[in-house]
Amino acid sequence: MAEEKKRTRRANGESAIYLGKDGRWHARVPMGYKDDGTPYRRHLTRPTRKELVDEVRRLEKQRDEGSARQPGKPWTVAKWLEHWVENIARPVVSENTYAGYEVAVRVHLVPGIGRHRIDRLEPEHLESLYRRMQSAGSKAGTAHQAHRTARTALGEAVRRGHAAKNAAALAKPPRMEEDEKEVEPYSVDEVQSLLLEVNKRRNSARWMLALALGLRQGETLGLRWSDVDLDNEYLKLRRNRLRPKYEHGCGEAAPCGRKAGYCPARVQVRRETKNTKSRAGRRAVPLPGPLVVMLRSHREAQARERAAAGNLWTESEYVFTKPLGGPLSPNTDYHDWKRLLEDAGVRDGRLHDARHTAGTVLMLLGVPDRVIDQIMGWEPGGAARMRARYLHVTDPMLKEAARKIERAIWGAPENLAVDKDQDNEA
Repeated sequence: MAEEKKRTRRANGESAIYLGKDGRWHARVPMGYKDDGTPYRRHLTRPTRKELVDEVRRLEKQRDEGSARQPGKPWTVAKWLEHWVENIARPVVSENTYAGYEVAVRVHLVPGIGRHRIDRLEPEHLESLYRRMQSAGSKAGTAHQAHRTARTALGEAVRRGHAAKNAAALAKPPRMEEDEKEVEPYSVDEVQSLLLEVNKRRNSARWMLALALGLRQGETLGLRWSDVDLDNEYLKLRRNRLRPKYEHGCGEAAPCGRKAGYCPARVQVRRETKNTKSRAGRRAVPLPGPLVVMLRSHREAQARERAAAGNLWTESEYVFTKPLGGPLSPNTDYHDWKRLLEDAGVRDGRLHDARHTAGTVLMLLGVPDRVIDQIMGWEPGGAARMRARYLHVTDPMLKEAARKIERAIWGAPENLAVDKDQDNEA
């Protein structure tokens, strides 16, 4: 025992284990260095040597894997989330992604689990938060957004050694089935009804780009004439139009008494467009002949509007503009879509349902998967998953499959008639 009590010099990086004067076993485990460069050691104590050795080995494994908690005062979940969303996420993600993260952090995560220490957060804490959110009226999709945000933020905390595990990666988010409305793409008849109504409106080609080619709203509103080659019948998608964000321009106290977006002196604080982030999103899309005709007519109409507006015209390179020039607002575009459906007598639906329609029509026409992926802008690695989500099996496709089975098993229809006559004679 006397030999065990004696402290011995150990190699750098090796843990020291000894029996203290208090009768308990102690260990000093090297964990790296503090911010000021001085060595950092964790002190452990257990009643028996075996218990202590087991704990030392566990801690050394965390240290070697980079998952051990770093020195300093532990982060609370609230402090970490607020630091992460502003200083880590905001500089590297898009404005829209940041806006989603910020709302999830401020509205749901900080009030719900913010007081916990980040290294003591458990999956059950998050699952309880999701249940409370739904009990308070939030949809499962909102809880999923909070879950994804927490998983990303806590994953970064684990990577930096502030927590040993990602509680959100272990937590089970609520099921989405009840919230997800089955998407029913528009039929060919409905698309033709929309086409008849579209021809009566400004920016008519805008809606056919969505229904025929599946362009996203941001891609369509971000199109510039330099992206459109009508002679060679294709267009290039390079950027997305962002939803505007404004701040008051009349002072911090907002003396105008309005929301920032309606302030007479409002200031735009978000850029108009951003480049498409993925290689698949930056793509060339072929234009059907009728769409080429529509875009030529649209360009001529835009030139007449510019001439009529004179000095009131806001010059821009956008293909689709407001009546006095300048880019279309995504919000205005959304309401125009709703009015188009109503005026055409077509059932209500999301603007994004037009994208589902275009993808399904491409499949119905037998366009190869690789070409569909190119037109829709899907990454090769996730294209199969996106096709499963966007391409819908319609009734005509099912009926055609039934006819093919009929021909394969029972033969041609005339053979069936002969067989029936023979059965009747028998």
